[in-house]
Amino acid sequence: MLVSRLLLVCAAGLVAAHALRAEPKVATQTAGNNNPKSATEPKITFNSVHVDGPYIAMTFDDGPSATLTPKLLDLLAAHHIKATFFVIGENVAEHPDIVARAAREGHEIANHSWSHPNLAKMSDDGVRRQLWQTDAAIKSAAGTRPTLLRPPYGSITEREKRWIHDEFGYQIVLWDVDPYDWKRPGPAVVRNRILQETRPGSIVLSHDIHPGTIEAMPSTFDALEAKGFKFATVSELIRAAAVQPSRTPPATSTSAGAAVTLSPSPSPASSPGS
Repeated sequence: MLVSRLLLVCAAGLVAAHALRAEPKVATQTAGNNNPKSATEPKITFNSVHVDGPYIAMTFDDGPSATLTPKLLDLLAAHHIKATFFVIGENVAEHPDIVARAAREGHEIANHSWSHPNLAKMSDDGVRRQLWQTDAAIKSAAGTRPTLLRPPYGSITEREKRWIHDEFGYQIVLWDVDPYDWKRPGPAVVRNRILQETRPGSIVLSHDIHPGTIEAMPSTFDALEAKGFKFATVSELIRAAAVQPSRTPPATSTSAGAAVTLSPSPSPASSPGS
């Protein structure tokens, strides 16, 4: 009986010792699996971008328009501004020469779907066809594939964001300034809304298919320049955010302007209908 008790005590001790050794290993593995993933997970969606300087991105949706987009390109060239065009694939196929001109003049061309459906209400295969067709049309016209997607109406699910990023490499671009120009409130209203809402790092939404929007742009650009804003493409804003250190030492915080490596549009001498 004594021998049996001794064996039971020894067995219990061995089990306890094994359990104590195993628990820290499980905890370590859990921490190792979770923390690095969360620390390195890429940012996929941008409404605005934290940049060190007065940089903003002007974006234009739903074109190209046969008559209005060339007028806008003339105006952008006169102001030395580079913009980002979120184009509809059907329109690209119809007016590839306009897209080619925009790309040649340094503007960014990005995907806004083939026919402007609500992606959040579509099957994955339906979304995939919308994006691939537009991707191919942009590459044919501009010579390079797009790297950005703006979903029509800003409507997209979190799951769609992930698989689209994984499959296409797209970053999802929304906006933080919306003048509701698609409601056609008039050039003065469009201009005033943009001026009131725009901040450093803003992504400004508008549409190059509405005459009032194009009419609003000359005075809008003048006023934004007078406020000290400088213009960049969306990808330039994102790259500027990426190169900034996560924590800037207080001693060097006053030299922030030098940290931005944008090549933004210089100033001249003297916004759901997305």
